[in-house]
Amino acid sequence: SGRFVRKMLVLNCSTKLQMLEKMLRWSFPVSLKVYGAVMNINRGNPFRKEVVVDSWPDFKAVITRPQRQTDDLDHYTNAHAVFYKEPQAYQELLENTNAINWEQIFQIQGFLYDWVKNLTEELLYCEAQFFFLIYFLYSLRMDPKFTLAYLDISHSSLLNKTWSRGGNPRCEKYLANLICSFPSACVLDDKRYPLSWSLTDQFATMIHSYTLPEHRRKGFSRLVTTTLAKKLHSCGFPVQGNVLEANLPSVSLLKSMNAHFLPCSFFRVIHTPFQFLTKPH
Repeated sequence: SGRFVRKMLVLNCSTKLQMLEKMLRWSFPVSLKVYGAVMNINRGNPFRKEVVVDSWPDFKAVITRPQRQTDDLDHYTNAHAVFYKEPQAYQELLENTNAINWEQIFQIQGFLYDWVKNLTEELLYCEAQFFFLIYFLYSLRMDPKFTLAYLDISHSSLLNKTWSRGGNPRCEKYLANLICSFPSACVLDDKRYPLSWSLTDQFATMIHSYTLPEHRRKGFSRLVTTTLAKKLHSCGFPVQGNVLEANLPSVSLLKSMNAHFLPCSFFRVIHTPFQFLTKPH
């Protein structure tokens, strides 16, 4: 029918990727997910991601995706970040190119302004987005038997069991990879067992902030969050995260720490091809 098929470009050039990182700053906050992914790509690319754009340098849509073939059932690793200036350009990039492998289970993460969310909230899983424009150092006089430290790979099983999105082998492997690749913080007891923790993902987002129930209301969450925020700032990363609006204790904690809640909502869409609907994942 003579329909125009939109082309896509994979940005492999380090100079262009550095340029993209700077250009994405102009579109905060809705570009934050892609910006975090591009920052990690430009700093060693530990999660082996790559960037797809609809055009260059006047791009209207950007997708970060896995660089190589991955487990078709692993939506944790098969995670894509998206940012677009024009919805039509983003839609055409999805529909008319091979930017996404539609044959596997994957997730797409990005941001919607609230007025867009109101139109689509029945279709999307949305969370409030917060951003530390400034942070303050928080000191806690801890019992000497507790230690402030980083997570290590031996903790991945505990994190998998306590994460609302976890509880399966693929998630445990994913969390172990995050621990090995990106900043984290935790409080350990005298047996080196984690009591409270937070870590960051491939989009430079703070995730899975959690304190064991019997150790809550001791200031550990505030200490861990502040420590991880300081670490991210020292590496040049923005400090960002997502929280369910119904999670009132976490929302209250973040507000008390001067977290700035943004006028857009984070969304995560998980795509499952028909042939995988009956398989556990």
